[in-house]
Amino acid sequence: MTFPTSAYLLAFLGGALATFASLPLWRAWCVRTGLVDDPGHRKIHETPIPLAGGLAVLTGLIVPLVAGAVALQLGLLPGGAVEKISYGFEKRALQLAAILVGALGMVLLGWLDDKHELRAGPKFAGQLGIALLVALAGVRIKLFPESPLSPVLSCGVTVLWILTVVSAVNIMDNMNGLCAGLGAIGAAAFGTMAALQGQYLVASLALLAAGALAGFLPFNYPKASAFLGDSGSHLSGFLLAVLAILPHFYTAQNPRSLAVLAPLLVLAVPLGDMVCVMWIRWRAGKPVWVGDTNHLSHRFVRQGLGKAQAVAVIWAMHAAACAAAVWLGS
Repeated sequence: MTFPTSAYLLAFLGGALATFASLPLWRAWCVRTGLVDDPGHRKIHETPIPLAGGLAVLTGLIVPLVAGAVALQLGLLPGGAVEKISYGFEKRALQLAAILVGALGMVLLGWLDDKHELRAGPKFAGQLGIALLVALAGVRIKLFPESPLSPVLSCGVTVLWILTVVSAVNIMDNMNGLCAGLGAIGAAAFGTMAALQGQYLVASLALLAAGALAGFLPFNYPKASAFLGDSGSHLSGFLLAVLAILPHFYTAQNPRSLAVLAPLLVLAVPLGDMVCVMWIRWRAGKPVWVGDTNHLSHRFVRQGLGKAQAVAVIWAMHAAACAAAVWLGS
């Protein structure tokens, strides 16, 4: 029995609609509580903008998950989906719980940073704790399975991977729509690869994440009435990092060893941007963690593109890399 594609469509639309519907409520709450991004150095806006995106995207994940769990118990999902999704939940219950807790933790950490501008040390400690929690729950990059040190190595590499991707995506949140668009396209690519490999639960989760991020874009691109904030960029990076680990890219059905490179292709744009920016800062004798305007988006604008055009070009580059990844991983 094949998995119904309507279930994938429900996951994407459920995430998009939940984010879209909740954003105005979160935006009003942010204005009321003072959670806004004020104009200032290296800012492109002239009035305070509510930092409501991360909270709305999290809502776009949780509401459909709760609704899906209820529908699963009542047998209301499209025919053929109940048995397959139930099996996936049973096999990955601990991992899914850790991912959900990790997503909540990343949003909370980002919210604290948005509100209080955390120092680098506490911020890194929070990211490290969340990454370690997810790795210990079994969401790991598998390395050297025959080695007795494999669990330790896998855990360490996974933590490093999550921290790297979160940082790469976070620092690309520098123009309207850029971070959310990259997240939505990347999550859709991971969902497509998982669906083609018959990994139904992972595909559904990835498409849910893609929808939740896409539902935010009308409020953020080309003009912004809300920003993702650190809560949203942390969540976007965390989701992409985890979705790069969950699918099995090298399987008996797809034994091509190069398929394991597919996640790197999906994340080539944010990772490449981070490496280039850090290299430029290092060559200039500046701290690599201090922000500047040397990102790919800024360089496109200096070449004459408008900000919305620069973002669209980067989306296109990202989509092309993701298409190549889908081809390689399927």
